[in-house]
Amino acid sequence: MAKLDFPSFEKHLSAFDFARLFVDVLGWNQPVVERAWQPDAAGDTAFTRSTVAELGGVVAIQIVIDSGWPDETQRLRVWKHIAHSHAENLLIFTDKQTGASQSQWYWVKRDKNPETGKPRLTSRRHEYFKGQPVDLFASKLQAMVVELSELDASGRLPVLEAARRIAAALDVEKTTKKFFAAYQQQHLELLKHIQGIDNERDKRWYASVLLNRLMFVWFMQKKFFLDGGNADYLHTKLLESRQRGPERFFGEFLNALFFEAFAKPEGDRSQEARALTGQIPYLNGGLFLHHKLELDADRSPRIGKTLTVADAAFQGIFDLFASFTWHLDDTPGGDADEINPDVLGYIFEKYINQKAFGAYYTRPEITSYLADRSIHKLILERVYEPAIPELKIKEVKFDTVPDLLARMDARTALKLVNEVLPSITILDPAVGSGAFLVAALKSLINVYYAVVGRAEMGASTELKNWLQHIQKDHPSVGYYIKRRIVTDNLHGVDIMEEACEIAKLRLFLAMVASVRKVEDLEPLPNIDFNILPGNSLVGLMRVDEVEFNQKNTQLGLFSEVKPRPFADLLAAKNRQLDTYRHSAEQLGKHVNLRQLRDGIDTEMREANAVMNELMRDQFEKLDVRYEQATWDATKKQLGKPKKRVIEREDIDQQTPFHWGYVFDVIVQKRGGFDIILANPPWEVFKPQAKEFFAEYSGVVTKNKMTIKEFEKEQATLLQNVEVREAWLAYESRFPHLSQWFRAAPEFKHQSAVVGGKKTGSDVNLYKLFVERSFHLLRAGGHCGIVIPSGIYTD
Repeated sequence: MAKLDFPSFEKHLSAFDFARLFVDVLGWNQPVVERAWQPDAAGDTAFTRSTVAELGGVVAIQIVIDSGWPDETQRLRVWKHIAHSHAENLLIFTDKQTGASQSQWYWVKRDKNPETGKPRLTSRRHEYFKGQPVDLFASKLQAMVVELSELDASGRLPVLEAARRIAAALDVEKTTKKFFAAYQQQHLELLKHIQGIDNERDKRWYASVLLNRLMFVWFMQKKFFLDGGNADYLHTKLLESRQRGPERFFGEFLNALFFEAFAKPEGDRSQEARALTGQIPYLNGGLFLHHKLELDADRSPRIGKTLTVADAAFQGIFDLFASFTWHLDDTPGGDADEINPDVLGYIFEKYINQKAFGAYYTRPEITSYLADRSIHKLILERVYEPAIPELKIKEVKFDTVPDLLARMDARTALKLVNEVLPSITILDPAVGSGAFLVAALKSLINVYYAVVGRAEMGASTELKNWLQHIQKDHPSVGYYIKRRIVTDNLHGVDIMEEACEIAKLRLFLAMVASVRKVEDLEPLPNIDFNILPGNSLVGLMRVDEVEFNQKNTQLGLFSEVKPRPFADLLAAKNRQLDTYRHSAEQLGKHVNLRQLRDGIDTEMREANAVMNELMRDQFEKLDVRYEQATWDATKKQLGKPKKRVIEREDIDQQTPFHWGYVFDVIVQKRGGFDIILANPPWEVFKPQAKEFFAEYSGVVTKNKMTIKEFEKEQATLLQNVEVREAWLAYESRFPHLSQWFRAAPEFKHQSAVVGGKKTGSDVNLYKLFVERSFHLLRAGGHCGIVIPSGIYTD
């Protein structure tokens, strides 16, 4: 792929000099027609136009609407008018012919509706405002760069290839299948070299933890951020480690890199660690605290002691990474050999794509659409809310956020960055690899960048002061704003701990992407308690303080330690969380993050024990009983289940997430989240035999086996006592929860009442998430959720 001349790109885009941008930087041709501005009209929409450049029959045209900034109806009307004479085109709407301060790049995709088969038009809009950082646009337009060697003898590019380039820049999903296949193989190879973890599932998990960290380091070295700009840092350190002796890379070098170099300011690192790692920026963040699989029961690290990984594992991993080109940008794009942070989500959701865990790949155009729609709607509502309701201020209202950003005055801009944006709370209750949170980050950062652009243009003294205040303490404005969004706006929960780890890693990478020079890096935020593991569907929505204190007193009757009231527990948790989350901003103040995190973990586990007892009481009041699956040895099949009362351990196994405790400020004090974004699993909540037995047999598949073939293989597998016991435990997980979902007041809409009687149907997870989301939203909140159309008829 042709390389983008970034300094020239930045210079010409910032100056809105589109002619030089396209011809000198992107390699397009001078237009055949004159560049002079020409008057034109599409129906009653009058405009002026200037052809900027052309490529193989595709034209780029700058448009200025006579009546001012256009809405979507006007943009599409102009596009249809232009398309009559230039079927393939890219329109750049600006507010002025010269001296413009905002632009919208407008391209229309033609395809067919998959349901009706009829042709359809889908517009793709990309805004750039004067003064915004150009990283996002540079990564998008990389695919539109053309080199002389790609042109034919007449100096042209075929029209289909030119159109493909524009689609690649403005409407493409990252292709990562090639990398994923090789990653799978390296993951399997790594498992062979891990010693000290006996449980196979934990071993697979740790292999992913290690690969995630190494990918982060690889991205960092490709940004020239490690050891004086060494782009081959990990390979170099592996060779150095082997020269010191065998099998030392993991226990010696990586231990020093992760938990000393990245985790501590340079002055706090040991001399040995500094010698091993070289110049490494202090990054902080939960990524560089010991993972629970790396700690003994007494919380002491065991890397290089009882937990080891052979050197041979790393050579294959680094060879794989080196065979691809790595780009730390914010958008999907490029060819199959280019890897960006989005690949992490793809890998996670493909690698552990088991419907029992609800892991799905959500296409970027879906996540960005839902994030933009939900966030933009909320912003438009909040901007026009006066701080003092009695003070009725007349505001000019706009239909869209791009329109608002194009025309906002200084007062509106300051209200956005000081009041509206910082207060938005966003949740993904089935976070997966964090695709929706990354999309929300991009949506919010674009709004912030528009204000930054206005401030840099000197729109007002107050705006300039706001920006200068940031620049005074933070070398990278983009990084600071992203850290603020990640820390204060974004929240996620997932039943899989691995999902939460990937989501945090993707957000960290999105932040690092904003920084150009290693000197401008600041510590990462601590978001371990923003994105948490747990069962979103099981847990207390509100915690009754009286009930909690009574139960806590009962449990503490035989303890020497006096139980603490719920209010005290909440206050202590929130105080410690605030210190933990914002420790990166408390310069000069040393905070032992691991000790603080472990202390919060301990307190939360103690509070959870009480709340799980309250959940058990709920089950009992609703007459929900546990049904233990049994085995009929005579018939060689499942027998009649044994019913018993629900015990605390049954609740513990569900890993309940108690919303009213963990996010008490948002859920109990503010009434709920402003926005929920999610793609929950679309699965009936019941045992899935084929998926269970696929873990124990390479023969079992979901779709390719007949019922008789599956039953024969299942019967063979169940002759193994270990498999049979696991199957009985698996079967026993469902009946009591299904009963609770049908009986619990917070899920009252799961069963319809017909003729005075409750109707029975399978409990579907997506329906549970819809109802849960409704209760988690504040009154008037917005939910962007991917669900099947069957919800209308079910």
